[in-house]
Amino acid sequence: MRANLGRARAMDGGGRLARSLTTRRQRSDPKQAADFGGRLAPARQPSRARHAHSTLSRCDGNMPRLIVQLERRLPRRFGIAATLALLIGSLGFGIVKGGHLDSIGESLSDTRNALANTAGFRITSLSITGRKQLSQEEILAIGGVNGRSSLLFLNAASVRDRLKASPWIADATVLKLYPGRLSIEVTERKAFALWQQGGRMSVIAEDGSVLEPYVAKRFTNLPLVVGKGAETNARDFLALLAQYPQIKPDVKAVIYIGERRWNLRMNSGLDIRLPEHGVASALTALTKLDKDDKLLSRDITAIDMRLPDRLTVRLSEEAGKARDELLKKSKRKGTDA
Repeated sequence: MRANLGRARAMDGGGRLARSLTTRRQRSDPKQAADFGGRLAPARQPSRARHAHSTLSRCDGNMPRLIVQLERRLPRRFGIAATLALLIGSLGFGIVKGGHLDSIGESLSDTRNALANTAGFRITSLSITGRKQLSQEEILAIGGVNGRSSLLFLNAASVRDRLKASPWIADATVLKLYPGRLSIEVTERKAFALWQQGGRMSVIAEDGSVLEPYVAKRFTNLPLVVGKGAETNARDFLALLAQYPQIKPDVKAVIYIGERRWNLRMNSGLDIRLPEHGVASALTALTKLDKDDKLLSRDITAIDMRLPDRLTVRLSEEAGKARDELLKKSKRKGTDA
């Protein structure tokens, strides 16, 4: 009976067998024994449980549980991927910020064009039709076509868009004919007049669009329009003025005043101030006065036709002095008589 009780005491933790088991487990995992205050711990935990335990031990006590759960679900190589993405983004930002993007793209384009040219897609034949004001070199430069371009990688739509963006070109057609022929047909706008505004001279089309910000010698015979708004209103006025051939050849410039009415500056320096309304009637009356009385050939500096019921003439300085002398002589004769 005593022997049985002794064996039972050894089995329930009070004897040598229980202590030996405890000692063995503490030796195998002393950290677990310390953590649990000397109590027995499981010999092995599942891998997922160990990962959660180590994660929780690293976390601060105030860290939200959502972050912990997110960390559990992240892929194993997420950190490497995020680092690579950060490096690539930094490299791209540096290229853009440093202004190297265009040069890199140009280098890549030249490389692929060189390969295509080697393969037999070099532009060997070029046809440009419809040009009058622009040279062949100017059209190619506007379209972005150069000696390194290959027919294979040439974007015909992009070339056409670049050409149409030029003020001189109203429309364009670009055809690629393999293996090495490029055909370009352009429709140019017509130079209509010279426009002067703020001391600057430009060549304009009929719709007022600026074709050139400077004036070449070949445009010096175009009519000159001056003033704000003159570029968009000159077409109708010059068409009306063309109906009066006795006046138009002597007109040096037409000046738009206050965006309301026109003045004529004649080659002789004479200024003709036209009314805001009834311009055709004023030009008709001016034509008749010049035909009957040679008004435009007289020694005068200005003709004011802004009032519908009268015409005012300003004499030149010499003509004014001569008129004053004539009046004085007339008075003297009247006094002597």
